[in-house]
Amino acid sequence: MFPPREDPLPGNGARMSRRGFLEFTGSAALAATGLALAPGRVFPAENAKKIRIGVVGGNFGTQWYWHEHPNCVVTGVTDLRPDRRERLVKTYGCKTVYDSLETMVKQARDIDAVAVFSGAPDHAKHVEMCMARGWHVISAVPACMSLEEAQRMVEAKKRSGMSYMMAETSWYRQGVIYARNLYKAGGFGEMYYSEVEYYHDLGDMQRYVDDKTTRMYEPDGSRSWRWGLPPMLYPTHSTGCLLGVSDERITKVSCLGWRGDSAAYREHPCRDNVYNNPFYSAASMMLTDRGHMCRCNVFWRLVGHGERAQWFGDRASLYMPLDGVHGAVEAIRTQGHRKLDVPRYWKTAEMLPPAMRHDTGHDGSHVFLAAEFINALVDEREPEINLERALAMTVPGIVAHESALRDGEQLEVPRFEA
Repeated sequence: MFPPREDPLPGNGARMSRRGFLEFTGSAALAATGLALAPGRVFPAENAKKIRIGVVGGNFGTQWYWHEHPNCVVTGVTDLRPDRRERLVKTYGCKTVYDSLETMVKQARDIDAVAVFSGAPDHAKHVEMCMARGWHVISAVPACMSLEEAQRMVEAKKRSGMSYMMAETSWYRQGVIYARNLYKAGGFGEMYYSEVEYYHDLGDMQRYVDDKTTRMYEPDGSRSWRWGLPPMLYPTHSTGCLLGVSDERITKVSCLGWRGDSAAYREHPCRDNVYNNPFYSAASMMLTDRGHMCRCNVFWRLVGHGERAQWFGDRASLYMPLDGVHGAVEAIRTQGHRKLDVPRYWKTAEMLPPAMRHDTGHDGSHVFLAAEFINALVDEREPEINLERALAMTVPGIVAHESALRDGEQLEVPRFEA
């Protein structure tokens, strides 16, 4: 039995007695407190303001349900490929079509915000372009690919005054929402260590040599941005599981990369890439501004798939499931381990308009991300995953990749304040 504790827990800012903690823990008790139903701010149902949004990217960009939010209307869509433009038209019922973002920027007169779901290396450039046009922006991950791009995004926001949000799916995964609620209530005690992971197996790599129809190629047969992408330049599905719970900032990182030194990997053409990247997988140790540890993995070559995390505190630990393989597990000091039935927050979350209360991709996160962006613009506030948090999730990966190139040298992570 741990002694009663009425003082704020380190890093949490929440007061909770032993009895309160025991009454709180567990999904049933979470629901009883109302915390299980609070993944974000309530959507402004009383406000009739309409956000006119343009959607860029007819692949991933079709999965965001903008048309289901009563305060949003899609007024323009664009993709460089005609087939993907047609997908956007069918998804959102929008007849105003542009052949490129550049054309949209020049011609559109009825857009307030833009959803940028273009290729990862173009995100920062496209965000700058849209902000300069006077449009708010939500973009796919990562926010940027270099420290120079991060600084340019900060400057673009300061010049324009526009809002930015990054559509990091881990932030609103159901297990992460549960962990965030537990953290805010002080249930972890001091959460001093976390393990955050993104696994996306490339599978049979020979097919990327033989089959030009995969996502590794553009329609003209040239290689896409995915060919040889350094794992740690796509870090936010992992780091989002730390910042999305405790909102800590990563200050130092040491990273090692796996090159695949056998002949099968050494001669593989993925080694020949525009990034000069030698790594198929990378693992790092990160230090936060609260003196806490985080082990962060991004693997492209493994037998496995999914996004997951586990969080360790001096009062409780939480083990997030690996996409459909096994259930979540919660461990409380006085009660031991038990399986945990994580709530399906999208069924009842008041931050979602009723039409958006349904399951979606990435463990239900898509509707939460779309709703938060529109809700924030209607409320005239910054989105929860604003530019500062987006860069706090993205930049550690950029530095981690540099550390891996230096055989694990520990490097400082700069902080970008927007």
